[in-house]
Amino acid sequence: MTPYNTLERKLSWAYLINLVFYVIPLFNVRFALWQYLSMAAALLLFLVCYFWAYRCSRSEMHWPIAGIVLVAALITPVNPGSIAMFAYAGFFIGFAYTLKRYLLLMLLLVALFVVLKLTLTIHWNLFLEMGVPIVLGVSLLGRAEQAKLRHRLAEKQSEDEIKQLATTVERERIARDLHDILGHTLSSIILKADLAEKLLARQHGEAAQQQLSELSQIARDALSQVRQSVSGYKHQGLAAEVHKLLGRLRDAGFQAELKGEVPALNSRCETAIILALTELTTNVMRHSKGDSCQLSFVQQDKHLLICVADNGNSSDITEGNGLAGLRERLAAIGASLALQHHNGVAASIQLSLQESTE
Repeated sequence: MTPYNTLERKLSWAYLINLVFYVIPLFNVRFALWQYLSMAAALLLFLVCYFWAYRCSRSEMHWPIAGIVLVAALITPVNPGSIAMFAYAGFFIGFAYTLKRYLLLMLLLVALFVVLKLTLTIHWNLFLEMGVPIVLGVSLLGRAEQAKLRHRLAEKQSEDEIKQLATTVERERIARDLHDILGHTLSSIILKADLAEKLLARQHGEAAQQQLSELSQIARDALSQVRQSVSGYKHQGLAAEVHKLLGRLRDAGFQAELKGEVPALNSRCETAIILALTELTTNVMRHSKGDSCQLSFVQQDKHLLICVADNGNSSDITEGNGLAGLRERLAAIGASLALQHHNGVAASIQLSLQESTE
């Protein structure tokens, strides 16, 4: 994989086609043997620096750039087609540096062109007039490649932030689910265990065995729900889960009553409502001093009102992590929670039917 601070190498060989300007003089001019050898050596050294630049990071690219410029300057008196080598140096300068340093280095490179033109015998009258625009133009391609690189880096950073946020949200979801599921289940297990202990003390073996069997099933269900909460909470539907909650309330000694019809909601809303009702009924079993609990579903215009009410004459409730997480879960589906104290506690969930059925 190509690092994000280097050039993509897959087309590096194709870009060497621009060396045609370096090769053309070989067919138009007769050179001495030493000149052929020096041009071959220069080409070899250029290729080393060229692929070096492709394989190093932007912070280390000054070394191959310096090598390309040096090789091109030394071979210019022999072959003015070295302008092609200078163009590659311009491209790497445009890619590697900030705008301020890019402008400074390109100014120095143009100055080098002028010095070479004034001090050396160059067998191409348009070396300066053609060379400077070519090198400047190619350097702008390097600037464009740098902009593309920055765009890729920004996209990658954005993807990483989204993944991190998604991971955080998922961890919070699992924490809330485990709190809701295990809190309710452990309360039921304690209740069943205490009841079985009392029945055994009274030598009611068959009844105690029934309670222990139900305790075992509750533990198995809890294990299954914990596993499901890690990969995404699954359930048997709102109606089935409501009847399970009513059964557990009755096991805890409450007269549990269902009023209204359980509506059909989309999967996301059903999951949130089931976990919310699990948390609320668990609070009733833990904290209520009453003996009855009513779960009601009422449709009001375009809203669904779900209420869990007991007759426990409870004092003011101090909201802990459970209710705080519950409010967050309901807010995610556009629902709200309200608590009222009057001859017990009534917890009301209000949900838009339009959002919950789409």
